[in-house]
Amino acid sequence: MKKKGYVRAFKAAFPYTIPVLTGYLFIGFAFGVMFQEKGYNFLWAIFMSVVVYAGSGQYLAVNFFVPGIRFVDVIFMTFMVNVRHIFYGLSLLERFGRAGKKRAYMIFSLTDETYSLLCTTKIPEGVAEDKFLFAIALLDHLYWIAGSAIGAIAGAVIPFNAQGIDFAMTALFIVIFTEQWLAGGKRIPAVIGVVSAVLFRILCGSDNFVLPSMICIMICLVSSRKYIEKNSEKGEDTYAA
Repeated sequence: MKKKGYVRAFKAAFPYTIPVLTGYLFIGFAFGVMFQEKGYNFLWAIFMSVVVYAGSGQYLAVNFFVPGIRFVDVIFMTFMVNVRHIFYGLSLLERFGRAGKKRAYMIFSLTDETYSLLCTTKIPEGVAEDKFLFAIALLDHLYWIAGSAIGAIAGAVIPFNAQGIDFAMTALFIVIFTEQWLAGGKRIPAVIGVVSAVLFRILCGSDNFVLPSMICIMICLVSSRKYIEKNSEKGEDTYAA
């Protein structure tokens, strides 16, 4: 009976993850090519996607495997790139608390795209919430691993010019944001995010705006939570507390 519950959950979750599938195959492929170009065996790219699974953090890590990079710089840059996940986690504490033994993996597998799906996808009738959320997270992870593997293997056997290929990650973020904007509903959270990012980009520069903008976004969303929920139709708002 338990296995049937998971089968039902994965069947229900798969259609919602198709956009992530197409995106992760491409950006995972780009990461695999970039990583392999540094001279490493393709298996290392696959291994990194299995145990690190950090998306943009993995793109950044490709540049760490060169002489002269200090360990403290690696720690700081990785933290700055992935600090947004702290705020993601805060908004999902209650839902992850009900995940039982799957909680640790749900925390580990929380990428931008998975977070978006977890916050905006309605749980289908007849499917357990914890199994459905787990299915989304695991499917997204498998897509990323598959993309990385294909890219790394292709990079090992086919000559590639990887210049500009890292823009695939930025392109995916733009597509996800555009899709959520066009989906309708209250757009206050999106406006807060855009305005905060632009403001602190101007004030702090391109290298230092991520942390202050995320703090500003979190403060604004928390302080305006009641207003957003009150003025949003049920199931249409993209904000999750």
